[in-house]
Amino acid sequence: MLQLTRPLAIIDLETTGVNLGVDRIVEIAIVKIHQDGKQQVKRKLINPEMPISATSVEVHGISNEMVKDAPTFKQAANEIKQFLENCDLAGYNSNRFDIPLLAEEFLRVGLDFDFKGRRLVDVQRIFHMMEQRTLSAAYKFYCNKSLESAHSAEADASATWEVLVAQVGKYPQLGTTIESILQVTGEEAIVDFARRMVFENGVEVFNFGKHKGRPVTEVLKAEPQYYDWMMRGDFPLHTKQKLTEIFNRSLLKKG
Repeated sequence: MLQLTRPLAIIDLETTGVNLGVDRIVEIAIVKIHQDGKQQVKRKLINPEMPISATSVEVHGISNEMVKDAPTFKQAANEIKQFLENCDLAGYNSNRFDIPLLAEEFLRVGLDFDFKGRRLVDVQRIFHMMEQRTLSAAYKFYCNKSLESAHSAEADASATWEVLVAQVGKYPQLGTTIESILQVTGEEAIVDFARRMVFENGVEVFNFGKHKGRPVTEVLKAEPQYYDWMMRGDFPLHTKQKLTEIFNRSLLKKG
């Protein structure tokens, strides 16, 4: 059985679309696992304050009508933050979508939610390392169950927890702690959640465009207008936040 040193919050989001810089949450479900195995569930519909794309409605079944009277993220943010207090975070493809989008929502409403020091476990990463399938296939493979109500946030988050427990049982090399799992899967060093910047040999470098592969500080020193262009552009707020941190750090070094 998985041994937890602090609560683990399994997060699943349904959204207006898949653009981290633009799209919003329409449903959030969190299955919180305590050290003693006790589970708490929080599920909320969220008014995204923007239209939900028809493609997304087809996926998760949440219409504009269903969320028109729901709280906005700003109204729900403190409750969500408190529920996640002192938790490590997990999900399915969560490091590339759910966690980055949640970070964007907190930044939009000006609420400081610190991701530093939290362990981020992406169950999809384990699955793809071992078997390379989808969540529904993972649930069938590891738990021998069919995933009913796929793309219901609560069902997906609960299934993800069951898959993680089954993975720990199936693969002894994972160990039984969050730390031992991350030793096997690797704990990704993240600059910004959208991966517009990545670490190479401990140095932040751009991961897109004409400066791909070049150190961020080098580019900002040579072309300070590139910083202005990115800050005006349609980049996620978390990317802009990290870019500003690097920019300010480089200014301090000059001084």
